[in-house]
Amino acid sequence: MSGKAPKRPRDANQLAKSVVDIATGTVEDDPYEGKDPAAVELGRRGGLKGGAARARNLSPEKRREIARAAALARWGKDGHSKG
Repeated sequence: MSGKAPKRPRDANQLAKSVVDIATGTVEDDPYEGKDPAAVELGRRGGLKGGAARARNLSPEKRREIARAAALARWGKDGHSKG
């Protein structure tokens, strides 16, 4: 399954009309169009379970280590914002 977004018109005017049609309910925007509903549900259930299962299996020390690495990656080694 590809992670591509649904096809949208490239022309700005057609895209604007498409957005208005979706917003007003004239056209239904279905991101799962053409996909097997059973496969979509199965993938969603797996995704919802994954994070909680991983958190349960990690020790507090390992979670702290992962959080620290994420914070350093986000904020830099000096602990200050890069903004």
